Amino acid sequence: MTHPVPASIWRNPIHFLAFGLGSGAAPKAPGTFGTLAAIIPFFFIWQYLSDIQYFFMLVAASLLGIFLCHKTAKDLGVHDHSGIVWDEFVGFWITMWLAPTGWLYIAVGFVLFRLFDILKPWPISWFDKNVHGGFGIMIDDILAGVAAFAVMQLLAHFVW
Repeated sequence: MTHPVPASIWRNPIHFLAFGLGSGAAPKAPGTFGTLAAIIPFFFIWQYLSDIQYFFMLVAASLLGIFLCHKTAKDLGVHDHSGIVWDEFVGFWITMWLAPTGWLYIAVGFVLFRLFDILKPWPISWFDKNVHGGFGIMIDDILAGVAAFAVMQLLAHFVW
């Protein structure tokens, strides 16, 4: 079920971040638009971090996301508003950790993450249905990112 995009996302910095810098306001497929928007900071910043810096940024972005998603969902009165896409940002960034550089890997990472996020195979689906609050909003995308990361690493090391 889609909910209307609240005007607060343009005024409240917490809502603005939770809505993926506004990308979650897309009228159709906000998760896909959120993942596309996550490519921009990845391309210009994240891919140039050392492996350990990237890891600590993932931890920080995940913890920040729990807060952002919880606060925004609470303020809007909707558990997991479709426009809250910070979780897609983090899931994509997890997918891309340790990935080789280049647009091919960015495209593959995008597709892999979206597939795992949309299909939600077990145990991702269990967490999506049974865990709530900011952590609940984040955990299914974190797990989708981990699954996509694993496939990306297999492809990078054994296929290409």
